[in-house]
Amino acid sequence: MKPETAPSPTGRRLHPWPVRIMHWINAVAMIVMINSGFGIYNDEVIFGWLYFPHWMLMGGWAVDHLLWHFAAMWVLVANGLAYLIYGVATGRLRERLFPISAREAIGDVRDALRFKLAHADLTVYNSVQKLLYIGVMLAAVVQVLSGLALWKPVQFQELTALFGGFQGTRLAHFIGMAGILGFLVIHVALALLVPRTLVAMIGGGPRLPALKELPR
Repeated sequence: MKPETAPSPTGRRLHPWPVRIMHWINAVAMIVMINSGFGIYNDEVIFGWLYFPHWMLMGGWAVDHLLWHFAAMWVLVANGLAYLIYGVATGRLRERLFPISAREAIGDVRDALRFKLAHADLTVYNSVQKLLYIGVMLAAVVQVLSGLALWKPVQFQELTALFGGFQGTRLAHFIGMAGILGFLVIHVALALLVPRTLVAMIGGGPRLPALKELPR
């Protein structure tokens, strides 16, 4: 008789330890990047009406802001690459973020706007979560490219031109930062509304079903 498959609670954790370590490294690096970026922005504002208060800044003056920003940038890039390699090699990215159904996405966005989005099963990402994670990854790519263009506008002049010149690059970098900050606000808000998600990112969360052979 042919064996059949059945779910078992002894499979891998929802968030394996490499994912948890990379997540918290990313969280700290992102906070440093954003706060030091606020200081860099204040040194030469884009919008005359927008300044960030001193208590939000990482570093006391311009050089400090830059040093903190670059230090966090290298950590973030290295950690991000490690996460992508791990996610592709283990199939985690494909498993967690795809597929995305247009009908489900529209329904989930509608439920989210009405604060009725279900989150009972931590092992399954809804369409809103998938779109947010994919969106923040794309925003991170824009940040890296625009950051390189701002850092070395002559050496990376093609990148600078792609963003519409130096000021256009600054604007793209600022908008990308605002998008990532928006994601973090939503991410933290959801974690506070559903504390089990935060606990899962600390302890690993529930075990995903594993396949085992059972006699038919």
